[in-house]
Amino acid sequence: MTALLHTMADLSVGLRDPRAVVMTMGALHEGHASLIRAARERMGEHGQVVVTIFVNPLQFGPNEDFDAYPRTLAEDLEVARVSGADAVFAPSAATMYPTGPPETTVVPGEAAQILEGEHRQGHFTGMLTVVAKLLNLTSPKVAFFGEKDYQQLTLIKQMVADLNMPCEIVGVATSRESDGLARSSRNVYLSSEQRRTASAIPRALAAAVRAAESGARADGVLAAARGELSGVDLDYLQLRAPDLSPAPSEGEARLLVAARLGQTRLLDNVAVTLGGGR
Repeated sequence: MTALLHTMADLSVGLRDPRAVVMTMGALHEGHASLIRAARERMGEHGQVVVTIFVNPLQFGPNEDFDAYPRTLAEDLEVARVSGADAVFAPSAATMYPTGPPETTVVPGEAAQILEGEHRQGHFTGMLTVVAKLLNLTSPKVAFFGEKDYQQLTLIKQMVADLNMPCEIVGVATSRESDGLARSSRNVYLSSEQRRTASAIPRALAAAVRAAESGARADGVLAAARGELSGVDLDYLQLRAPDLSPAPSEGEARLLVAARLGQTRLLDNVAVTLGGGR
């Protein structure tokens, strides 16, 4: 049975070592389930897997979807249970921020000013602050995050390293629908027509990978991706080094994309080897 924890007091009696944590905002889907299964496999029969569910107000901007974000705790508990979670920590905002927005926050560096940082000011400060709080509260040996939110994953790894947090951060490959679209809780916002348009995003990433494997460098890889994205409203399509510094002329890189379909923003990314690794 998966225990449901709401308060700090619940946590104090509901945790055991060794422990892994999977942090979510709820509306769990197969992508989250894959993270929970990875945590379960890592912890084995005797370790504990804790899933956190908290729609964090600090990481939403004034015109974003905080109020509309799906909240489906009963369904989430079942997904967590079937996937192997031992406990779900689902605190209220009052539990997480008892005196209102915290005076002390985690302010990231230059890697947070690009990509999502250009379009969602303050988002990463809110995200890292709640991740730091949840790491402190749950004290896991290891925490699992999806590669779909690649910039988020990179910043979390940097925070943990910079602040000497005693937790291993593990990235898990993006879970995808049958047509390649990255699974996201926000996919439920898409109309049928928008959903069809969204399938251009994974096609663009696949085209970029093929171009890179054929020996293309940055311009050719970006051109191959753009060729699949006509009619898609892009916020950005950028190549970066794996640590989000400027992309190399050859070698390992990451192609990151953000697109708008109506009021919904979708993110995706893929690893590429510029120049085909030659």
